[in-house]
Amino acid sequence: MQTSNKKAAIGFIFVTLLIDCMGWGLIIPVMGELISQLKGIPANEASTYGSYLLTAFAATQFVFSPIIGNLSDRYGRRPVLLSSLLGFGIDYIILAVAPAYGWLFIGRVIAGITGASFTTASAYIADVSTDATSRAKNFGLIGAAFGLGFVLGPALGWLLSTWGVRAPFWGAAVLCLLNCLFGYFVLPESLGKENRRAFDWKRANPFGSMKFLFRHPNIGGLAFSFFLIYLAVQAVQGNWNFFTMYRFGWTPKLIGISLAVVGVLVGGVQAGLTRVVNPKIGNEKSIYLGLSFYTLGLILFALATQSWMMFVFLIPYCLGGIASPALQSVISGHVAPNEQGALQGALTSLMSLTTIIGPLIMSETFAYFSGKKAPFYFPGMHFLLGALFMLLAVLVAGPVLSKDRREHPELIHGGAGDAPVH
Repeated sequence: MQTSNKKAAIGFIFVTLLIDCMGWGLIIPVMGELISQLKGIPANEASTYGSYLLTAFAATQFVFSPIIGNLSDRYGRRPVLLSSLLGFGIDYIILAVAPAYGWLFIGRVIAGITGASFTTASAYIADVSTDATSRAKNFGLIGAAFGLGFVLGPALGWLLSTWGVRAPFWGAAVLCLLNCLFGYFVLPESLGKENRRAFDWKRANPFGSMKFLFRHPNIGGLAFSFFLIYLAVQAVQGNWNFFTMYRFGWTPKLIGISLAVVGVLVGGVQAGLTRVVNPKIGNEKSIYLGLSFYTLGLILFALATQSWMMFVFLIPYCLGGIASPALQSVISGHVAPNEQGALQGALTSLMSLTTIIGPLIMSETFAYFSGKKAPFYFPGMHFLLGALFMLLAVLVAGPVLSKDRREHPELIHGGAGDAPVH
C-alpha cells in the first residue's frame, strides 16, 4: 500500500472508531429516559435494565468477535469493516423506533454480532504498520478515538435530545451509515490475497480463540496481562457514576463533566503522548510506566476525601493509557500477518469478557464495603481491587517482556524495520 493511501486508510479507521465511540456516547444521555418510558419505571430502577443491555451486548460480542476476526483473515478487512458499520447503523435505527424494551435487546444483540469495527480495525492497523514503533503509534489512535468520542458523543447527544428522546439514536444511525458509504468508496483492502487463510471454526469460537492466545507462551502471558488491565479499569468504567454520587453527592451534570475530562485526557495521552513517549523509551518501559500510573490513580481514587480530588487524580490514572498500545504492539509483533484478525478477535473477546464480569465484581465490592455487613467501612475498596489487578498484570507481563528483551529486542525497543515474530 502506498504511503498516501496508507495515511488515508488510517485516517478512515480513526474516523470509524471515533464514530463508533460517538454513537454510544450519543445515546448515553437519553438511554435511561427511554428505558424509563418503555418500562414505566423511575430512573433508579431503569439503571438495572440498562445493565442488562450492556451485558447482552458484551456477551454477544464475546461470542462473535473471534468469528468476525477470522472472517476478516479469510475475506479481507474491508468487507467485514463495512458490514460492521452497516450493522451498527441498523442497530441504532431499531433503538430509535423500539416500541418496547425487548426491541432494545434485539438492537444490542445485532450490534454485538456485527461489532467488528474494533476487531477488524485493530487487524487493519497491524496490517499497515511496518514496525513496532508505528504499531504502537497507530494502536494509540484507538484510545484517542475513544477519548474524543467520549467528549463529542454526549455533547451531541444532549443537543439532539432537545428534539426528543429518540433523536440521538437517529443521529448515531446517520453517522454510521454515512461512514459506511464513505468507506465503500475510499477504503482500500489491507490484507493481500496471498496473506489470507481458510476460515477455521476452532479459532472462531471464543474459547478456541483463547487457545490461540495460549498456544504460544509469550502470547498467553501477555494476553492474560491484557485481560487483567481491562478487568482493573472496570473499577472506573463500571462504577464511576455510582461511587461519585454516593461518596460526594455528584449530580448527573457533574458526572458528565468528569467524563468529558476523561475523554480529553485519554485523547491527549493516546493521540499525543503515546506517539512521543513510546519511540523514546520503547514498548517495555511504556508498559511498566503506564501500569504504574494506572495503579497510582486507582489507589488515589480509593483514598479521595474531597470531590475535587477525583478530578485531580484523573491525571495519573489517564496517563496509564500509554501502557495498552505498547502491550498490544508487542503481542501483535508475535503473530503472522494472516493471523492478525484472529489475534485481534481473541483480544476483543477478552475485553468483552471483562465487560461481562468486571462491572458485577466491582459493583458488588462497592456495595458490600459501603454497607452495614462489611467488616469495615471503605466505599473505595473496588478501586483498590482494580489496583491489585494492575499489579498482577505487571507480575504476569514481566517475565515475558524480559524474555522478549533477550530474544526479540525489536519488539521491546520499537526498532525500525522489524517483522512479526512467529
